[in-house]
Amino acid sequence: PPSLTIKQSKDLSMAIISKVTAFAFVASLGNVHGFQNTAFRTSSMITMSASPSNNNKGVNKRDSFYPFPSENTRTSTILRAGKGPNEEASDGSAGVRQLLGVKGASETQEKWKIRLQLTKPVTWIPLVWGVMCGAAASGNYHWMWNPFDANDRDVLLGATDALKGFVAMILAGPFLTGYTQTINDWYDREIDAINEPYRPIPSGAISEGEVIFQIWALLLGGLGIAYGLDIWAGHEFPTVLALSIFGSFISYIYSAPPLKLKQNGWAGNYALGCSYISLPWWCGQAVFGELDRPIYWILPVLYSIAGLGIAIVNDFKSIEGDRELGLQSLPVAFGIDGAKYICAGSVTVTQLCVAAYLYSIHEPTYAAILTGLILPQIYFQATLLLPDPVANDVKYQASAQPFLVFGILATALCVGHHNWSVVA
Repeated sequence: PPSLTIKQSKDLSMAIISKVTAFAFVASLGNVHGFQNTAFRTSSMITMSASPSNNNKGVNKRDSFYPFPSENTRTSTILRAGKGPNEEASDGSAGVRQLLGVKGASETQEKWKIRLQLTKPVTWIPLVWGVMCGAAASGNYHWMWNPFDANDRDVLLGATDALKGFVAMILAGPFLTGYTQTINDWYDREIDAINEPYRPIPSGAISEGEVIFQIWALLLGGLGIAYGLDIWAGHEFPTVLALSIFGSFISYIYSAPPLKLKQNGWAGNYALGCSYISLPWWCGQAVFGELDRPIYWILPVLYSIAGLGIAIVNDFKSIEGDRELGLQSLPVAFGIDGAKYICAGSVTVTQLCVAAYLYSIHEPTYAAILTGLILPQIYFQATLLLPDPVANDVKYQASAQPFLVFGILATALCVGHHNWSVVA
Protein backbone atom coordinates (compact mmCIF):
# COMPACT_ATOMS: atom_id res chain seq x y z
CA PRO A 1 0.00 0.00 0.00
CA PRO A 2 1.10 3.65 -0.43
CA SER A 3 2.98 5.40 2.34
CA LEU A 4 0.97 6.93 5.16
CA THR A 5 0.59 10.70 5.19
CA ILE A 6 1.58 12.65 8.30
CA LYS A 7 -2.07 13.00 9.27
CA GLN A 8 -2.69 9.29 8.78
CA SER A 9 0.37 8.46 10.88
CA LYS A 10 -0.93 10.74 13.59
CA ASP A 11 -4.33 9.11 13.53
CA LEU A 12 -3.00 5.59 13.57
CA SER A 13 -0.77 6.47 16.49
CA MET A 14 -3.94 7.26 18.42
CA ALA A 15 -5.07 3.69 17.82
CA ILE A 16 -1.81 2.28 19.19
CA ILE A 17 -2.05 4.48 22.27
CA SER A 18 -5.62 3.22 22.78
CA LYS A 19 -4.65 -0.47 22.95
CA VAL A 20 -5.39 -0.93 26.62
CA THR A 21 -8.78 0.68 26.16
CA ALA A 22 -9.54 -1.73 23.34
CA PHE A 23 -8.94 -4.78 25.50
CA ALA A 24 -11.10 -3.24 28.22
CA PHE A 25 -13.81 -2.73 25.59
CA VAL A 26 -13.76 -6.42 24.73
CA ALA A 27 -13.99 -7.51 28.34
CA SER A 28 -16.80 -5.13 29.14
CA LEU A 29 -18.79 -5.98 26.01
CA GLY A 30 -18.81 -9.58 27.14
CA ASN A 31 -19.93 -8.42 30.58
CA VAL A 32 -22.74 -6.37 29.05
CA HIS A 33 -24.27 -9.37 27.35
CA GLY A 34 -23.74 -11.60 30.37
CA PHE A 35 -25.30 -9.15 32.80
CA GLN A 36 -28.41 -8.62 30.72
CA ASN A 37 -29.12 -12.21 29.68
CA THR A 38 -28.25 -14.31 32.72
CA ALA A 39 -31.21 -13.05 34.70
CA PHE A 40 -33.64 -13.68 31.87
CA ARG A 41 -32.45 -17.22 31.33
CA THR A 42 -32.69 -17.92 35.02
CA SER A 43 -36.21 -16.51 35.13
CA SER A 44 -37.30 -19.21 32.72
CA MET A 45 -35.98 -21.84 35.15
CA ILE A 46 -38.35 -20.68 37.84
CA THR A 47 -41.95 -21.79 38.33
CA MET A 48 -43.83 -18.71 39.46
CA SER A 49 -47.27 -18.36 41.05
CA ALA A 50 -48.70 -15.12 42.39
CA SER A 51 -50.53 -14.74 45.69
CA PRO A 52 -51.66 -11.50 47.35
CA SER A 53 -49.18 -10.06 49.81
CA ASN A 54 -47.19 -6.90 50.46
CA ASN A 55 -44.26 -8.57 52.11
CA ASN A 56 -41.69 -9.39 49.46
CA LYS A 57 -38.68 -10.83 51.18
CA GLY A 58 -35.63 -8.62 50.94
CA VAL A 59 -37.41 -5.97 48.86
CA ASN A 60 -38.38 -2.61 50.31
CA LYS A 61 -41.34 -1.40 48.23
CA ARG A 62 -42.34 2.24 48.55
CA ASP A 63 -43.51 4.17 45.58
CA SER A 64 -44.75 3.67 42.03
CA PHE A 65 -43.77 5.90 39.14
CA TYR A 66 -45.02 5.16 35.62
CA PRO A 67 -43.85 3.23 33.67
CA PHE A 68 -41.99 1.43 36.48
CA PRO A 69 -44.78 0.23 38.78
CA SER A 70 -44.32 -1.55 42.09
CA GLU A 71 -46.61 -4.56 42.22
CA ASN A 72 -48.81 -5.14 45.24
CA THR A 73 -48.44 -8.87 44.96
CA ARG A 74 -45.94 -11.30 46.34
CA THR A 75 -44.43 -13.73 43.89
CA SER A 76 -43.78 -17.13 45.39
CA THR A 77 -41.21 -19.08 43.48
CA ILE A 78 -39.83 -22.56 43.22
CA LEU A 79 -36.27 -22.65 42.00
CA ARG A 80 -35.24 -25.52 39.77
CA ALA A 81 -31.62 -24.42 39.53
CA GLY A 82 -29.31 -24.02 42.47
CA LYS A 83 -28.27 -20.66 43.81
CA GLY A 84 -25.24 -19.64 45.73
CA PRO A 85 -24.32 -16.83 48.08
CA ASN A 86 -22.23 -13.91 46.98
CA GLU A 87 -18.61 -15.01 47.04
CA GLU A 88 -16.41 -11.98 47.54
CA ALA A 89 -13.17 -11.98 45.59
CA SER A 90 -10.31 -13.19 47.73
CA ASP A 91 -7.67 -11.12 45.97
CA GLY A 92 -8.55 -7.89 47.74
CA SER A 93 -10.51 -6.50 44.80
CA ALA A 94 -13.99 -6.94 46.29
CA GLY A 95 -14.35 -3.21 47.00
CA VAL A 96 -13.38 -2.24 43.48
CA ARG A 97 -15.67 -4.93 42.07
CA GLN A 98 -18.53 -3.46 44.04
CA LEU A 99 -17.97 -0.04 42.50
CA LEU A 100 -17.67 -1.52 38.99
CA GLY A 101 -20.80 -3.63 39.38
CA VAL A 102 -19.21 -7.03 38.72
CA LYS A 103 -19.35 -10.38 40.48
CA GLY A 104 -17.26 -10.99 43.56
CA ALA A 105 -18.17 -7.59 44.98
CA SER A 106 -18.23 -6.71 48.65
CA GLU A 107 -21.45 -5.56 50.30
CA THR A 108 -21.85 -1.98 51.47
CA GLN A 109 -24.44 0.27 53.08
CA GLU A 110 -23.06 3.49 51.59
CA LYS A 111 -25.80 4.77 49.33
CA TRP A 112 -23.58 6.43 46.72
CA LYS A 113 -21.66 3.19 46.24
CA ILE A 114 -24.89 1.25 45.85
CA ARG A 115 -26.20 3.71 43.29
CA LEU A 116 -22.93 3.50 41.36
CA GLN A 117 -23.03 -0.29 41.49
CA LEU A 118 -26.47 -0.29 39.86
CA THR A 119 -25.07 1.60 36.85
CA LYS A 120 -22.32 -1.05 36.31
CA PRO A 121 -19.43 1.26 35.36
CA VAL A 122 -17.54 -1.63 33.73
CA THR A 123 -20.13 -1.55 30.93
CA TRP A 124 -19.50 2.13 30.12
CA ILE A 125 -16.27 1.38 28.27
CA PRO A 126 -17.76 0.31 24.89
CA LEU A 127 -19.85 3.49 24.81
CA VAL A 128 -16.83 5.67 25.54
CA TRP A 129 -14.91 3.89 22.76
CA GLY A 130 -17.85 4.39 20.40
CA VAL A 131 -17.97 8.13 21.10
CA MET A 132 -14.23 8.29 20.40
CA CYS A 133 -14.74 6.50 17.07
CA GLY A 134 -17.54 8.91 16.18
CA ALA A 135 -15.31 11.88 16.97
CA ALA A 136 -12.62 10.38 14.72
CA ALA A 137 -15.18 9.82 11.95
CA SER A 138 -16.19 13.48 12.07
CA GLY A 139 -12.70 14.53 10.95
CA ASN A 140 -13.16 17.64 13.05
CA TYR A 141 -11.61 16.77 16.40
CA HIS A 142 -8.64 18.97 17.32
CA TRP A 143 -5.68 18.26 19.55
CA MET A 144 -4.37 20.79 22.04
CA TRP A 145 -0.86 20.23 20.70
CA ASN A 146 -0.41 17.84 17.81
CA PRO A 147 3.19 16.64 17.45
CA PHE A 148 2.48 15.43 13.90
CA ASP A 149 0.79 18.53 12.49
CA ALA A 150 1.97 22.08 13.13
CA ASN A 151 -1.42 23.40 12.02
CA ASP A 152 -3.24 21.51 14.77
CA ARG A 153 -1.81 23.11 17.90
CA ASP A 154 -4.54 25.48 19.03
CA VAL A 155 -4.57 24.88 22.78
CA LEU A 156 -7.90 26.63 23.38
CA LEU A 157 -9.67 24.84 20.52
CA GLY A 158 -8.14 21.53 21.55
CA ALA A 159 -9.20 22.03 25.17
CA THR A 160 -12.72 22.89 24.04
CA ASP A 161 -12.97 19.75 21.91
CA ALA A 162 -11.53 17.63 24.72
CA LEU A 163 -14.17 18.97 27.11
CA LYS A 164 -16.93 18.48 24.55
CA GLY A 165 -15.80 14.89 23.99
CA PHE A 166 -15.64 14.27 27.73
CA VAL A 167 -19.22 15.50 28.18
CA ALA A 168 -20.37 13.24 25.32
CA MET A 169 -18.68 10.30 27.05
CA ILE A 170 -20.40 11.20 30.34
CA LEU A 171 -23.71 11.21 28.47
CA ALA A 172 -23.11 7.84 26.83
CA GLY A 173 -21.53 6.14 29.84
CA PRO A 174 -22.68 7.14 33.35
CA PHE A 175 -26.04 8.58 32.32
CA LEU A 176 -27.57 6.55 29.50
CA THR A 177 -25.68 3.30 30.05
CA GLY A 178 -26.29 3.77 33.78
CA TYR A 179 -29.99 4.19 32.99
CA THR A 180 -29.94 1.04 30.86
CA GLN A 181 -28.29 -1.07 33.54
CA THR A 182 -30.46 0.25 36.35
CA ILE A 183 -33.69 -0.37 34.47
CA ASN A 184 -32.48 -3.86 33.58
CA ASP A 185 -31.90 -4.63 37.26
CA TRP A 186 -35.31 -3.16 38.06
CA TYR A 187 -37.16 -5.53 35.74
CA ASP A 188 -35.09 -8.48 36.95
CA ARG A 189 -35.56 -7.70 40.64
CA GLU A 190 -37.89 -10.63 41.40
CA ILE A 191 -35.52 -13.05 39.71
CA ASP A 192 -32.50 -11.58 41.48
CA ALA A 193 -34.34 -11.98 44.79
CA ILE A 194 -33.98 -15.73 44.27
CA ASN A 195 -30.71 -16.13 42.43
CA GLU A 196 -28.68 -13.12 43.58
CA PRO A 197 -30.40 -11.93 46.76
CA TYR A 198 -27.32 -9.96 47.75
CA ARG A 199 -27.77 -7.53 44.84
CA PRO A 200 -28.78 -3.98 45.83
CA ILE A 201 -32.49 -4.13 44.97
CA PRO A 202 -33.52 -7.56 46.34
CA SER A 203 -31.29 -7.22 49.40
CA GLY A 204 -33.13 -4.07 50.43
CA ALA A 205 -29.90 -2.04 50.39
CA ILE A 206 -31.78 0.48 48.27
CA SER A 207 -35.54 0.93 48.18
CA GLU A 208 -37.61 0.57 45.06
CA GLY A 209 -38.60 4.22 45.28
CA GLU A 210 -34.93 5.19 45.31
CA VAL A 211 -34.23 2.94 42.31
CA ILE A 212 -37.09 4.46 40.34
CA PHE A 213 -35.83 7.93 41.22
CA GLN A 214 -32.39 6.93 39.93
CA ILE A 215 -33.87 5.63 36.66
CA TRP A 216 -35.70 8.90 36.03
CA ALA A 217 -32.75 11.04 37.17
CA LEU A 218 -30.32 9.28 34.83
CA LEU A 219 -32.76 9.34 31.92
CA LEU A 220 -33.83 12.97 32.27
CA GLY A 221 -30.30 14.08 33.16
CA GLY A 222 -28.96 12.30 30.09
CA LEU A 223 -31.56 13.86 27.82
CA GLY A 224 -30.73 17.26 29.29
CA ILE A 225 -27.02 16.78 28.61
CA ALA A 226 -27.86 15.61 25.08
CA TYR A 227 -29.82 18.76 24.38
CA GLY A 228 -27.00 20.85 25.86
CA LEU A 229 -24.54 19.17 23.47
CA ASP A 230 -26.84 20.01 20.57
CA ILE A 231 -26.82 23.66 21.59
CA TRP A 232 -23.04 23.59 22.08
CA ALA A 233 -22.58 22.06 18.62
CA GLY A 234 -24.95 24.60 17.04
CA HIS A 235 -27.40 22.04 15.72
CA GLU A 236 -30.61 23.33 14.15
CA PHE A 237 -32.14 19.88 14.66
CA PRO A 238 -31.33 18.30 18.06
CA THR A 239 -29.54 15.26 16.64
CA VAL A 240 -27.88 14.13 19.87
CA LEU A 241 -31.15 14.44 21.76
CA ALA A 242 -33.00 12.42 19.11
CA LEU A 243 -30.36 9.69 19.24
CA SER A 244 -30.55 9.65 23.05
CA ILE A 245 -34.33 9.33 23.06
CA PHE A 246 -34.17 6.50 20.53
CA GLY A 247 -31.45 4.68 22.47
CA SER A 248 -33.36 5.07 25.75
CA PHE A 249 -36.46 3.61 24.13
CA ILE A 250 -34.50 0.61 22.85
CA SER A 251 -33.10 0.12 26.36
CA TYR A 252 -36.60 0.14 27.81
CA ILE A 253 -38.12 -2.39 25.40
CA TYR A 254 -35.00 -4.55 25.71
CA SER A 255 -35.67 -5.14 29.40
CA ALA A 256 -39.37 -4.42 29.89
CA PRO A 257 -42.42 -6.49 29.01
CA PRO A 258 -44.31 -7.01 26.83
CA LEU A 259 -41.63 -6.76 24.11
CA LYS A 260 -38.59 -7.64 26.24
CA LEU A 261 -36.26 -7.94 23.25
CA LYS A 262 -33.64 -9.88 25.14
CA GLN A 263 -35.80 -12.99 25.03
CA ASN A 264 -35.39 -13.16 21.23
CA GLY A 265 -32.03 -14.11 19.74
CA TRP A 266 -32.11 -11.89 16.66
CA ALA A 267 -33.75 -8.83 18.18
CA GLY A 268 -31.92 -8.93 21.51
CA ASN A 269 -28.45 -9.48 20.09
CA TYR A 270 -28.82 -6.83 17.41
CA ALA A 271 -30.23 -4.36 19.95
CA LEU A 272 -27.04 -4.83 21.96
CA GLY A 273 -24.83 -4.40 18.91
CA CYS A 274 -26.65 -1.25 17.84
CA SER A 275 -26.70 0.27 21.32
CA TYR A 276 -23.03 -0.33 22.01
CA ILE A 277 -21.58 0.45 18.57
CA SER A 278 -23.87 2.50 16.33
CA LEU A 279 -25.49 4.90 18.78
CA PRO A 280 -22.30 6.15 20.53
CA TRP A 281 -20.56 6.43 17.13
CA TRP A 282 -23.40 8.60 15.83
CA CYS A 283 -23.39 10.63 19.02
CA GLY A 284 -19.67 11.36 18.83
CA GLN A 285 -19.84 12.21 15.14
CA ALA A 286 -22.86 14.48 15.62
CA VAL A 287 -21.12 16.41 18.40
CA PHE A 288 -18.09 17.21 16.24
CA GLY A 289 -19.50 17.05 12.72
CA GLU A 290 -22.56 16.17 10.69
CA LEU A 291 -24.41 12.97 9.87
CA ASP A 292 -25.22 14.25 6.39
CA ARG A 293 -24.14 11.29 4.27
CA PRO A 294 -25.81 7.86 4.08
CA ILE A 295 -22.48 6.14 4.63
CA TYR A 296 -22.22 7.74 8.08
CA TRP A 297 -25.28 5.70 9.04
CA ILE A 298 -24.53 2.57 7.04
CA LEU A 299 -21.03 1.81 8.37
CA PRO A 300 -22.01 1.77 12.08
CA VAL A 301 -25.05 -0.37 11.24
CA LEU A 302 -22.75 -2.88 9.52
CA TYR A 303 -20.51 -2.97 12.56
CA SER A 304 -23.62 -3.53 14.70
CA ILE A 305 -24.24 -6.70 12.68
CA ALA A 306 -20.72 -7.73 13.67
CA GLY A 307 -21.74 -6.88 17.23
CA LEU A 308 -24.63 -9.33 16.86
CA GLY A 309 -22.04 -12.00 16.12
CA ILE A 310 -20.13 -11.10 19.28
CA ALA A 311 -23.33 -11.48 21.30
CA ILE A 312 -24.04 -14.93 19.82
CA VAL A 313 -20.78 -16.25 21.27
CA ASN A 314 -22.19 -15.77 24.76
CA ASP A 315 -25.24 -17.94 23.97
CA PHE A 316 -23.49 -21.20 23.18
CA LYS A 317 -22.97 -22.42 26.74
CA SER A 318 -26.66 -21.92 27.57
CA ILE A 319 -28.05 -23.88 24.63
CA GLU A 320 -29.26 -26.94 26.56
CA GLY A 321 -31.14 -24.94 29.16
CA ASP A 322 -32.50 -22.56 26.53
CA ARG A 323 -33.73 -25.43 24.38
CA GLU A 324 -35.40 -27.17 27.32
CA LEU A 325 -37.14 -23.97 28.35
CA GLY A 326 -38.19 -22.87 24.89
CA LEU A 327 -35.98 -19.78 24.64
CA GLN A 328 -35.16 -18.75 21.10
CA SER A 329 -31.46 -17.97 21.24
CA LEU A 330 -29.76 -18.41 17.89
CA PRO A 331 -27.91 -21.60 18.93
CA VAL A 332 -31.31 -23.07 19.84
CA ALA A 333 -32.98 -21.90 16.64
CA PHE A 334 -30.20 -23.01 14.29
CA GLY A 335 -28.25 -25.51 16.36
CA ILE A 336 -24.62 -25.07 17.42
CA ASP A 337 -23.32 -25.77 13.92
CA GLY A 338 -25.67 -23.31 12.28
CA ALA A 339 -25.19 -20.60 14.90
CA LYS A 340 -21.41 -20.75 14.87
CA TYR A 341 -21.39 -20.04 11.13
CA ILE A 342 -23.91 -17.23 11.57
CA CYS A 343 -21.61 -15.83 14.25
CA ALA A 344 -18.45 -16.09 12.16
CA GLY A 345 -20.19 -14.87 9.03
CA SER A 346 -21.79 -11.82 10.62
CA VAL A 347 -18.44 -10.75 12.06
CA THR A 348 -16.29 -11.45 9.01
CA VAL A 349 -18.52 -10.67 6.04
CA THR A 350 -19.57 -7.29 7.37
CA GLN A 351 -15.95 -6.25 7.92
CA LEU A 352 -14.94 -7.47 4.47
CA CYS A 353 -17.77 -5.39 3.01
CA VAL A 354 -16.46 -2.35 4.88
CA ALA A 355 -12.91 -3.00 3.65
CA ALA A 356 -14.19 -3.32 0.09
CA TYR A 357 -16.03 -0.03 0.45
CA LEU A 358 -12.91 1.74 1.74
CA TYR A 359 -11.00 0.45 -1.28
CA SER A 360 -13.77 1.60 -3.61
CA ILE A 361 -13.46 5.19 -2.38
CA HIS A 362 -9.73 5.13 -3.13
CA GLU A 363 -8.51 4.50 0.41
CA PRO A 364 -6.32 1.44 -0.22
CA THR A 365 -4.15 2.06 2.82
CA TYR A 366 -7.04 1.92 5.25
CA ALA A 367 -8.59 -0.97 3.30
CA ALA A 368 -5.31 -2.88 3.67
CA ILE A 369 -5.09 -2.06 7.37
CA LEU A 370 -8.66 -3.26 7.94
CA THR A 371 -8.04 -6.43 5.94
CA GLY A 372 -4.94 -7.06 8.01
CA LEU A 373 -7.06 -6.78 11.15
CA ILE A 374 -9.67 -9.17 9.75
CA LEU A 375 -7.22 -11.97 8.96
CA PRO A 376 -6.35 -12.76 12.61
CA GLN A 377 -10.08 -12.89 13.37
CA ILE A 378 -10.60 -15.45 10.62
CA TYR A 379 -7.68 -17.47 12.00
CA PHE A 380 -9.16 -17.53 15.51
CA GLN A 381 -12.57 -18.43 14.12
CA ALA A 382 -11.02 -21.37 12.29
CA THR A 383 -8.97 -22.56 15.26
CA LEU A 384 -11.23 -21.71 18.21
CA LEU A 385 -14.79 -20.76 17.35
CA LEU A 386 -15.70 -23.26 14.64
CA PRO A 387 -14.08 -26.37 16.20
CA ASP A 388 -15.79 -25.92 19.60
CA PRO A 389 -17.67 -22.68 20.31
CA VAL A 390 -18.85 -23.93 23.69
CA ALA A 391 -15.43 -24.72 25.11
CA ASN A 392 -13.56 -21.89 23.41
CA ASP A 393 -15.99 -18.97 23.74
CA VAL A 394 -13.96 -16.95 26.24
CA LYS A 395 -10.64 -17.70 24.58
CA TYR A 396 -12.05 -16.72 21.19
CA GLN A 397 -13.45 -13.43 22.49
CA ALA A 398 -10.16 -12.52 24.15
CA SER A 399 -8.13 -13.46 21.08
CA ALA A 400 -10.20 -12.10 18.22
CA GLN A 401 -12.21 -9.13 19.39
CA PRO A 402 -9.34 -6.65 19.93
CA PHE A 403 -8.75 -6.80 16.17
CA LEU A 404 -12.43 -5.97 15.56
CA VAL A 405 -12.22 -3.01 17.94
CA PHE A 406 -9.18 -1.57 16.17
CA GLY A 407 -10.89 -2.17 12.85
CA ILE A 408 -13.81 0.00 13.94
CA LEU A 409 -11.42 2.78 14.91
CA ALA A 410 -9.44 2.46 11.66
CA THR A 411 -12.67 2.74 9.67
CA ALA A 412 -13.72 5.80 11.63
CA LEU A 413 -10.35 7.47 11.03
CA CYS A 414 -10.62 6.75 7.31
CA VAL A 415 -14.12 8.22 7.10
CA GLY A 416 -13.06 11.27 9.04
CA HIS A 417 -10.09 12.08 6.81
CA HIS A 418 -11.42 11.06 3.43
CA ASN A 419 -11.78 13.85 0.88
CA TRP A 420 -15.46 13.57 0.05
CA SER A 421 -15.23 16.30 -2.55
CA VAL A 422 -13.35 13.92 -4.84
CA VAL A 423 -15.81 11.91 -6.91
CA ALA A 424 -14.84 8.24 -7.13
